[in-house]
This record gives sequence, C-alpha cells and structure tokens, in this order.
Amino acid sequence: MSGARQGSRGPIDCRPGTGISPAGMERNLMDRIVTRTLSCGMALLVERMSGVKSVGLAWNVPAGSAHDPADRVGISAMWAELLLRGAGELDSRAHADALDKLGVSRGTPVETFALGVSATLLGSRLADALPLIVDMVRRPRMDERQIEPVRDLCLQAIESLKDDPQERVQVMLKERHAPAPINRSSLGTVEGISAVKADELRELWEARAKPGGSVMALAGDVDADAAAKQLERLLAGWSGAGERLTWDEGTAPRGYVHETDQTNQVHIAVAHDGPAEKDEGSWPERVATAVLSGGMSGRLFTEVREKRGLCYSVYASYGTDATFGRTVAYVGTTPERAQESLDVLMGEIMRLRTEEGRVTPEEFQRAVVGMKSKLVTSGESSGARAAALVRDYHRLGRGRSLEEMTARIDALKVEDVNRHLRGSSLGRMTIATIGPQALKVKRET
Repeated sequence: MSGARQGSRGPIDCRPGTGISPAGMERNLMDRIVTRTLSCGMALLVERMSGVKSVGLAWNVPAGSAHDPADRVGISAMWAELLLRGAGELDSRAHADALDKLGVSRGTPVETFALGVSATLLGSRLADALPLIVDMVRRPRMDERQIEPVRDLCLQAIESLKDDPQERVQVMLKERHAPAPINRSSLGTVEGISAVKADELRELWEARAKPGGSVMALAGDVDADAAAKQLERLLAGWSGAGERLTWDEGTAPRGYVHETDQTNQVHIAVAHDGPAEKDEGSWPERVATAVLSGGMSGRLFTEVREKRGLCYSVYASYGTDATFGRTVAYVGTTPERAQESLDVLMGEIMRLRTEEGRVTPEEFQRAVVGMKSKLVTSGESSGARAAALVRDYHRLGRGRSLEEMTARIDALKVEDVNRHLRGSSLGRMTIATIGPQALKVKRET
C-alpha cells in the first residue's frame, strides 16, 4: 500500500489500476470506506462503523424515472412496487416473510437517475439477507397476477396529488425548471403507466438493470472482504452497462407557471440554479441556504413568517448532482397574503447576494454549527451513511468520510460565502403557484 494512504481516514480505492489490493489494506482504523469494482462491473463501497450493530444497504440501479421510455413514463414506479412482490423461487408472500424473519426493513425509492433498493438490518444477518436482496434486482418475478394491482396502485398515487397541492406544486416546478428527461416526477404519468404491458416490464427491466452504472454501499457492522466475496458469487454472470442519459439544458421552459385551484391556500415554489457537487461553490452555497432556511433563526422564517405573519410554512433547500445544482424555496400561505409572500421570498433570495444583505459572522456561525450537527446525526445511522455513500459515488465517483466533510465545513470562512454569493448566478428562475389566481412576478424569471 502506498505511503500516502497510511494513517488516512479517507476512502480506500481498490478499483482495478489503483495498485491497492484488498489484502494490503490497513486495518488499524475501524471507520474506513473501502471502494471496489466487482467482477461484474458494479461499484461496491463499504464503511465499517465501530460501535454499531446494524448495517445499512443502499443499491442504486440505472433505472430511474429519467430512463423511462418517453411513452412509458412511470414504468420505474411500477418496477419499484414489483421488486417487493417476489423474487427468485419465492412468491410475494414467501419473499416478504423471509425478509421479515431476518428483520430487514426495506424500500425501493424511485429517483431521477436510479431505482434504489434500501435495507436496514442487524449486521449479523447480512449474509443471510443478501441472496434475498440480490434476487430482487436480478430475478424479480413480476408475476402476471401482480401487474394490474401494481398499476392501479401507481395510478392512485398520481390521483392522490389532487389532494396534496404542496407536493403537486413541486412536481410542476421540476417539470418546468429541468429539461427532459430529468424533469419527470417519480410517480410517472397516467398515460405512461396505462400503456405499460406485462412483457415490457420484464424486457425493459432486463435492459435497464445492469451492473455498469450500478452502485451498492454497505455501512455499519459489516466486513468489507466478506461482503465482497459473497457478492462476487451472487452476481456472477451479471453483465452489461446501463443506458447513458443526455439532455439539453436549454430546452427547459422555466419562467412562471400557475394552476388555478379554488382553495383557501396558495402554494408557491421557486427554483434557481446552484453549483454542482464537484464545484468549489457547493459548500458556500450550503451555508447560504442554511442562512436563509436554518430553522427559526433563518432569514425566511424571520422575514416572511415572524415579522410579517405571511405564511404557515416557508423553507429553502439546496440539492446537487454531478453536473448541476438547484435551490428550491417554498411558501404556503393564504390568497390574501400570497402576493406579498412571493415578493418577500424573492426579495430575500436576491438580497442575500447584495452588499447590504451579505452573510454576517453571527449568521455564518449558526449555519456552520447547524450543518455540522446534522452531519453528526446522519453519521449515527447506518442507513443514512449507506445512502450518502451511494449519492457521493454518483456525484463524485467516490465516497466521502464524515471527517472529510467536517473538515471541509471547518475550512470555510464567512468571506468565502459572501465572495461566492457575489460571483454566482441564479440562472433563469422558475416559479410555480397553485391557488385561486395567478400572481405577479416582479423579477424577470
């Protein structure tokens, strides 16, 4: 092993060509991230967490909503249900009973770029659970009698948006702010789900669920070598690479969109561009978002709710991907206060980037403390750590330790944040509203 790696608390990369063999890895430090590429081509990240008895598993397969065929948008939502309804030789009930007997909490979230399989269980039962979990991806039954109930369930989920305008406005915002196909809702569309045929479910899953582009992370009470050895056996014969997505950022319509709904509430969502995860500005942007929306001391809560009493809910969040970032802000209010709520929200977003509205040292300190607190809390959950490692690998091509991220936060200064804000661009903003009448947008979006 190279001297540069000795004593490091960062990730260990065992991919072909790195010159680092599993047998030569240092074992003195318990909390380490080990990265391998298995023979099938799937990336495997393992982080052993000392003092933890559970293990979290996160497995992303390149079959998210953006990968759905244009005339079958929502097939990924159907897959997410069907993966939980039998695999291998076990039908739906038998497979569920086998996982329950092992105490496995599981889910199949649909994301933009991936369909995930997540699980949390005792580390001592991982070896027994892995064959059942692997079968979910490699050998889902997709029984004929399950398909129509799953279709109905997915259609009901879309129908339920009518009673959830807060979620619906977020769907509208994403559809308008991002270009196709990465602007799709994870729920799919009525037309797409209704058009899916049984043989297409099986054939397209075989085409999408490939090891190339897939990544699995294990965190907690887990031995990296033992897990890799077992997965090599279970995934033998699996081959191929997932579909590569392309999109044109210039095709996103953005601007303002309104849906008339005669209710006593108005839902307002705003999106603007931000740095991608790999960009230096991603950490200052996180601090800036925490200043805006870091609890009851955040500017949005203070200005929109506390001082003016305009709303019952207000927040902003910043998310990143490998090539783009996005901040989304939301206000829930009444028709009488909707226009002023939007005006104040937009005003605070813009003021943050002015000399008058620069981040103060006190705001910076509160934001940094809050960020580190959330980081520490997430580090206590094996499931959260596994999910974070998978996200990191997708966005950066590697996993990051808690120590690395904490050090990155510690290195920031308030001047770094204000310098970033002065030099950053919001891009063309998007505003979506649901309520009795459209609002006036004072800033060009």
